[in-house]
Amino acid sequence: MGPHPAIADVRRAVREALADLDRDALVLAACSGGADSLALAAALAFVAPRLHLRAGLLTVDHQLQPGSKARAATVKDLGERMGLTPAEILTVTVGTEGGPEAAAREARYAALAEAADRLQAAAVLLGHTRDDQAETVLLGLARGSGPRSLSGMAARAGRYRRPLLALSRQTTVAACRAGNLTPWDDPHNEDPRYTRVRVRRTVLPVLEQELGPGVAEALARTAALAREDADALDEWAESAYQNCALSDIGESVKLAVAELEKLPAAVRRRVLRRAAIAAGSPSGALSATHVLAVDRLITHWRGQKAVDLPGGLSAVRRYGTLIFAISPIA
Repeated sequence: MGPHPAIADVRRAVREALADLDRDALVLAACSGGADSLALAAALAFVAPRLHLRAGLLTVDHQLQPGSKARAATVKDLGERMGLTPAEILTVTVGTEGGPEAAAREARYAALAEAADRLQAAAVLLGHTRDDQAETVLLGLARGSGPRSLSGMAARAGRYRRPLLALSRQTTVAACRAGNLTPWDDPHNEDPRYTRVRVRRTVLPVLEQELGPGVAEALARTAALAREDADALDEWAESAYQNCALSDIGESVKLAVAELEKLPAAVRRRVLRRAAIAAGSPSGALSATHVLAVDRLITHWRGQKAVDLPGGLSAVRRYGTLIFAISPIA
């Protein structure tokens, strides 16, 4: 008799995500102890030896709740009993910049990256599911930040891999139950102060109730399609940037306006964003509003003054050239 269907689904997803790795490569599961990452870790422990891979576990102690140290130790011990070695606790200090969710995420990923580098891991597995993807798409839609935001989380991003993006949270819960694993339910996942929790507990259920079942699946499909489109536009924009760039050496970036005028708006604005970042504008602070203001120097040119950009930069049009440089532009 084979494994429970939910366990089989999780194992299959992990196997497919790791199929390209070299023999004896180290794969690490990032595990909080919740159902998603616990099912992921158990599947990795089963699949890795059969693919001739080494497998370990990382758990992050954010130090945000009483008992977090003990819970992290429990996860570490469970990983070791599964045969996931090395198994490590990464203790982090969470700041306040950008809000609690963003600060915790930044601290967590910094710790995972350091550990992966130190251990020379080929991949770090994250337990995000289809439900997480749906929540991410809705949050991106609310921000109004374009198709890249709607594309959600990538199945692969550098060393990080998300094998469970096509599976539901219900599947990981069932896999844990069938595998006699007891997940830890993080109280933060029920705290309505967090935007993602409100999406999970209020917004998605209302959509399911009013529009019918399958909303999460539809949002995940939207994310996949949006990512394909965004990737294609990014590739086009990179090629266009090379054609438009008169100079991107030193302290300024100069683009030919005549070449920019030939581009569709979606590609042109990507080129402008690429140029601003190349000139030194921080990508996290550079908004769609900034890019649209620069775009008007191309599409609605009336001799207007320079556009101020994050990082102390300006963009100005002069004699058929768009110049990005530190303000003031001489």
